[in-house]
Amino acid sequence: MKVTEIREMTTSDLVERIETEESNYQQLLLQHSVSPLENPSQIRTLRRTIARMKTILRERELNK
Repeated sequence: MKVTEIREMTTSDLVERIETEESNYQQLLLQHSVSPLENPSQIRTLRRTIARMKTILRERELNK
């Protein structure tokens, strides 16, 4: 997900999306620990996407 797409989301949508992405991330980690994923770079990509969303959410909190 690109930064421009994240910035277009409302704050409530962003919070919901962060929660769902974090649960997906936890599931991926669990799946990877049981048996190796076909594409382990998904983990890094998802982690970085979550970080981007949290950064933009924090920017919005500070700008209020």
